[in-house]
Amino acid sequence: MKYIRSLSLTLFIFGFAGWVYIVLNSEIHMWTLSKPLTHLLPFPREDTSGEISFVVSMISFFIWNVTKKGKD
Repeated sequence: MKYIRSLSLTLFIFGFAGWVYIVLNSEIHMWTLSKPLTHLLPFPREDTSGEISFVVSMISFFIWNVTKKGKD
């Protein structure tokens, strides 16, 4: 169980950081949102990777909270 909890916390932090990066990127230069995230592959685009990052962080945070030990 501690591995699931550790993995979910790690995915939450990195997923949220990726989402924040895309949000800040869209504020600075929004015309790049429809461009690919990397020049190596046409998919994912920047906006799609932001959505994926947000969903990963949301699900991971939910799993992290469900597996929390304590007096709830």
